[in-house]
Amino acid sequence: EDLIVTPFAQVLASLRRVRNDFIVLTNIHPPNNVQLLTHRSPTGHGKMSTNSSPTIPINAQGNVVPGTEEFIQRATNTIEELDWCLEQLDAVQTHRSVSEMASNKFKRMLNKELNQLSGMSKSGNQVSEFISSTYMEKRPASPNCGLMSKSFNKSHLNPTGKIMGNVTELKYTIITNKSGTALELEGIDMWGGIDLFKIADISNNRPLTSVMYTICKKRDMFVKFKLSPVKFLTYMMTLEDHYREVPYHNSLHAADVVQSVHVLLSSAALDSVFTDLEILSALIASAMHDVDHPGLSNQYHCSNSTELAIMYNDASVLENHHLAVGFKLMQQNHCDMFEHFTQKQWQSLRKMSIDMVLATDMSKHMQLLANLKTMVETKKVAASGVLMLDNYTDRIQVLQNMVHCADLSNSAKPIELYKKWVSVIIDEYWMQGDVERQAGLEISPMCDRHNTSIERSQVMFIDFVVHPLLETWADLVNPYAQEIINELSDNREYYASLI
Repeated sequence: EDLIVTPFAQVLASLRRVRNDFIVLTNIHPPNNVQLLTHRSPTGHGKMSTNSSPTIPINAQGNVVPGTEEFIQRATNTIEELDWCLEQLDAVQTHRSVSEMASNKFKRMLNKELNQLSGMSKSGNQVSEFISSTYMEKRPASPNCGLMSKSFNKSHLNPTGKIMGNVTELKYTIITNKSGTALELEGIDMWGGIDLFKIADISNNRPLTSVMYTICKKRDMFVKFKLSPVKFLTYMMTLEDHYREVPYHNSLHAADVVQSVHVLLSSAALDSVFTDLEILSALIASAMHDVDHPGLSNQYHCSNSTELAIMYNDASVLENHHLAVGFKLMQQNHCDMFEHFTQKQWQSLRKMSIDMVLATDMSKHMQLLANLKTMVETKKVAASGVLMLDNYTDRIQVLQNMVHCADLSNSAKPIELYKKWVSVIIDEYWMQGDVERQAGLEISPMCDRHNTSIERSQVMFIDFVVHPLLETWADLVNPYAQEIINELSDNREYYASLI
């Protein structure tokens, strides 16, 4: 049996073991229809049945004599109470308190390992600080009041929503089978099946628009939701124009997340699980999830009380901004691609997209992982074997984790692509370090170009962040993500060999 680590799943497993042992020890047969116990009040626990005999038969040690009517009655009452508890725990709303229990436990476990590694080397300490500050929801200890970055405190939005390119020409390029872009996109259904760096070069730097159009066409979204292809492309090109030319958090990264989500959604384990509207929402959320990213982290904004940090009260600063920009652009001329949506469809898409993009805040990583792990282990304990997502909380939780997995999936892509992603993310970290150095600020972990171990950082990032997440996702859709785990393991060994 797999090791169970989340508290809620451990409670269920423990209670079931107690129940089974109790049956063996007492030879009591539980009721045939346990469902009848769901209306039973737990307040009766421990009370003597009204059918008990007036004089309780006890032995010299003060225990009820086994085999007597009283013993059998009390044993039966106990097994009924255990069944009732198990029924309630199976059905209880677990999204908040239970996930918080698991998240806190995961944080303690990770902290313990990071503390051990931080003392082993200078580079280990730096990576430990980076993981701790980025993925564990820690607020900056001492904000640098008054040291606002003048270079990055404006949104740089295009107020007119001007399109930088020809919509008709791009549409023709994408749908013509003989075009270079279309040929490069043939592997779009496979994990790591396309080289987005190459697609960016041959599509006039339109990787996001090309990928989104191709996927939505393959999934028949234009027909299912009566989407105007011209308005769709107008919005996507406008959105892509509002991604900045920063090393990593640009439209190339957004296209990668969209394509990764598309592949994860195609898993056989999720076949017919999500509605077309949920799938479209996941793709839209992925497309807009980093729009207008300035190349500076949430920690930077909060520490320096930037305009964005003040606007969003230090809470998921960039994620809130990405959503505001993404949805604001839909109000521009010719960008209203959801014109045929009912009010209910629009509200559902907007709510789901907001929930998914806010979950890309890396400080929420441990909470997301804990939620997913609890879901996986609870299903294992319940021995259901089927992914049953019968409420919004469970459904959005899986979608949030899916987008989060895609957002962190670079290290599970083919090694040549992975090395390109490592190069650009390190460039962006160093760009932030240069800004901090120039402003006389303390340089953030992993952002000092003169003091960073790239190889060690990748090994630790995989070990402590990516592998636990993708492994849990693989458990959820088992066995349909083994290829992803194998690729991740091979890449980890590659960087480990360079240390």
